Amino acid sequence: MPKDAKQKALQDAHRSQTRFEKTQKQLDQDGQTRRASFKQAQEAGATLREIGEVTGLHWTRIREIVSGR
Repeated sequence: MPKDAKQKALQDAHRSQTRFEKTQKQLDQDGQTRRASFKQAQEAGATLREIGEVTGLHWTRIREIVSGR
């Protein structure tokens, strides 16, 4: 592989990793926000099934999310 091609490939790999890490951080933050909103709905009296109905998720998945799994 020519030196220029190698440098470009390494720069692309670095850029891709940086984007991935940024995206992963955002996903983690979004997951925390989702968990908090599900807990808030539950504390307000909504059942897991009701939360599942409005989110399109099965109530057992809601339970997993609320419990931090």
